[in-house]
Amino acid sequence: MYQGIFDTHAHYADDAFAPDREELLARLPQEGVRYVMLAGCSVEDTKACIALSERWPYIWCSAGVHPEYADASLPEGWDEEIRTLARHERIRAIGEIGLDYHYEGYDKEKQREVFCRQLMIARELDLPVILHVRDAIADALEILREYRPRGVMHCYSGSAETAREVVSLGLYVGFTGVLTFKNARKAVETMAMLPPDRILLETDCPYMAPVPHRGKRCDSRMIAYTAEKGAQIRGMGTQEFIDLCCENGKRLFGL
Repeated sequence: MYQGIFDTHAHYADDAFAPDREELLARLPQEGVRYVMLAGCSVEDTKACIALSERWPYIWCSAGVHPEYADASLPEGWDEEIRTLARHERIRAIGEIGLDYHYEGYDKEKQREVFCRQLMIARELDLPVILHVRDAIADALEILREYRPRGVMHCYSGSAETAREVVSLGLYVGFTGVLTFKNARKAVETMAMLPPDRILLETDCPYMAPVPHRGKRCDSRMIAYTAEKGAQIRGMGTQEFIDLCCENGKRLFGL
C-alpha cells in the first residue's frame, strides 16, 4: 500500500458521497491518504467543504465560484462572501475558478468577470488558485498572462505545447485518472515533459475514476493507479513519484 498520497482536488461534499461519507473519510488516512484539498464550487459548497475540513484534520479546502455557476443567477455580494470565507484558517486557495465554454448557453462575459474578480481576491489574500479551464484555453491564458497568479491548472488535458506556457506562467499542472485512459495521448505527452516540481496528482472525485475503475465513483485511494501510470511515464518508482507530488502540493498550498 502506498503512503503519503495528496489528493489535490476532490469534492467530498458532493451528494455522491452522502451514503457513506463519514465512513469513507474516517478510513482514508489508514489507506495511505495524507492530505486532501477540497475544491469549492459555490458559496454554499465552500461552506460545506469548510465544515468537512473542520472535522477531518487531513482535509483542507479552497473557496470559489466555478465557471458553470457564473451566470445571471449569481447573487449580489457573492464576491464578498467568497472573500470572507477565504480568510478561514482551513482555506488554502481560491478555486475552483476559471472558464468553461463546453455547454451551450454559457455567458462568456459573465464568466470572465467572475474569474477576474476571484483572481483579484487571490492576489489580495496572497492565495494560490485552482483553475478549471475547459474549451476556453486561449481566453484563459490571456487573463492569466495579465494576473499572473500562483496556482494549478486542474485536470489538465491540453497539449504539451500549451502546458509549457502554463508552466512558464508559474503554474502547476494537475493530473486525474484521465492519464490512465487509452485515448490519453496528450496527457501522457505532457506528463513526460513537465519539470518534476510542477506535477500534482488529483482525483476530481467523485468523477474521473482511473482505469480499472473508470465509470465508477472515484475516491482519493484511486490516485494509486494514476501515480503508477505517471511513475511509469517518468521512469520512477511509484512511491517516489507519490512523494514528489505530495511535496509539490504542500509547497503550493502552504501545508
